[in-house]
Amino acid sequence: MKNFMYAAGVLISGLCFSQEGNSTIKASFFDGVAVAGYVDHGAFINFTGPNLSLTHKHIKFVMGMLPSLRIKEDRSPGSKNSPVMPTLGAGLTMVYKKIAFQLPVYYNAKTADQDGNWKIGIGVGYSFK
Repeated sequence: MKNFMYAAGVLISGLCFSQEGNSTIKASFFDGVAVAGYVDHGAFINFTGPNLSLTHKHIKFVMGMLPSLRIKEDRSPGSKNSPVMPTLGAGLTMVYKKIAFQLPVYYNAKTADQDGNWKIGIGVGYSFK
């Protein structure tokens, strides 16, 4: 009886784990996606950082942090900020085969004449993986 139970357990577990899953969810630190785009009257270049991704057939959805370089001319009077600034965004990236489409959001800090707020952008890029 004991051997029968072992054999039944191995057979059932083999059947359960032999199915191929269509969708997979995984966490990673870098997905190999580079994106350029437009946000708040300026441009950005970013790479996907720490994220959660869901892969279904040829489409991959990535939600996570976006280490970026924002390129924007400072039009304020007086002293000026650098036109290229490192920043961290967050957003959703969709990768179809090797082409990436992205909806990032970036936070603009409070200044003397504006309140802090979130700005949404759009970008297109390439997946190296």
